[in-house]
Amino acid sequence: MQDKHLFEYAVIRVMPKVEREEFLNVGIILYCPKQKFLETLFIVNEQRIVNFSAEIDIQTLKANLSSFQRITAAKEDSGPIGQYDMAARFRWLTATRSTVIQCSKVHPGFTANSLETLNKLFGDLVL
Repeated sequence: MQDKHLFEYAVIRVMPKVEREEFLNVGIILYCPKQKFLETLFIVNEQRIVNFSAEIDIQTLKANLSSFQRITAAKEDSGPIGQYDMAARFRWLTATRSTVIQCSKVHPGFTANSLETLNKLFGDLVL
């Protein structure tokens, strides 16, 4: 087990009508401090989202999801949150909120390769 490291992840969800609590999984955010890994992976299946809720603005949704990637990568255009350390960025992105884009509860696991685990979770829970 020494080659495995603790990681945490959350599923990124689109919830067009918060009051109905119905959602579509669109992404994964994964954090592994030992591997200094924090990454977001998402996909916007426009047809699926429009079928789920015709009222959602796809371009705004894409822009907001892209901000997750900018913050996880600590890009210069990620604003003040993007300047926090990795743990704080992960906690901020996965904090409970009542908006169209929400994250599931944070789940732990062990991994030898964070990128492989991110891709597996993405395939299993989003695609």
